[in-house]
Amino acid sequence: MKIRLLSCAIFAISQWAVAQPAATSSAYPDRPIKMIVPYVAGGAADITARLVAQSMSESMGQPVVVENRPGANGTIGSDMVAKATPDGYTLLLTASGPLVINPVLYKKVPFDPIKDFSPISALITYQYVLAVPFASPIQNIGELVAGARANPKAYSYGSTGIGGGGHLAGELFGLLANAEFTHVPYKGAAPALADLLGGQLTFTFEPLVTGIPMIKANKLRGFAVSGIKRSKGMPNLPTMNELGYKGFNITQFQGLLAPAGTDPAIIRRLNAEAVKALKSPAVIRRLVDEGGNEIVGGTPAEFAQQIQSDLRLYGKLITDAHINAD
Repeated sequence: MKIRLLSCAIFAISQWAVAQPAATSSAYPDRPIKMIVPYVAGGAADITARLVAQSMSESMGQPVVVENRPGANGTIGSDMVAKATPDGYTLLLTASGPLVINPVLYKKVPFDPIKDFSPISALITYQYVLAVPFASPIQNIGELVAGARANPKAYSYGSTGIGGGGHLAGELFGLLANAEFTHVPYKGAAPALADLLGGQLTFTFEPLVTGIPMIKANKLRGFAVSGIKRSKGMPNLPTMNELGYKGFNITQFQGLLAPAGTDPAIIRRLNAEAVKALKSPAVIRRLVDEGGNEIVGGTPAEFAQQIQSDLRLYGKLITDAHINAD
């Protein structure tokens, strides 16, 4: 009799445990959601996060709170999410760097970009604009290259950190132009931009979402964009390819992820909400019309495939450019 009662109790407990994920996902969300951005406030990823979080908050009926956790080229904030409880209440909104560059740039990263995250959706893809301060005597890309060739390493550029998109664009520029530039890494786009405007840097590859407003305000002078096609946000700017730097293509993504093991039903809900947010007029106006980005959206599986593809792409570039962060 005791054995039978024990068996029934074990069966009841197991059935309760199996039923919990469905119950949890059906009630989700019932409290605020935290969206971690692994960069300082004011940069390109932070702008996207705050726009998407606002739209998701209104749609889901719970606050989606953006929290900046910068450091180690995006690794600190990303690792925080990788190790968070997979309950859908801690998300990561990141650019490409922590997921597809850091793992091939550093010998040891505290998380696995494939195994430790559940992709939700790619949000946007974006280019960079090669720009100098508007007050700079450098009037075109030819003058920039000629000056750097005459004075190796005297011309500097800033980025969000070693291996960041701006850094890789600068390294590729140097390779294709046969010129040497001095790279100055920062903890985020905002402080790099501040030093550029202050004259401490010669040039930058600035994300279009922050670069276009600066160009339109006559604070920066743009020379070219980093992708394979011109930006809708500034169609008069040529591509680096058009200016003779063949094979130049630095285009990155911003995307939303959760810790691995998050209930698939919650991932589907978050995907639907993120894709819906990307259709918001406020998001389209700021990120596309004013920022020159391209909306992606798509499924979690498509985002996972993009992460794997970019890991291979940037691994080759880092090897070819002999970039070593360790």
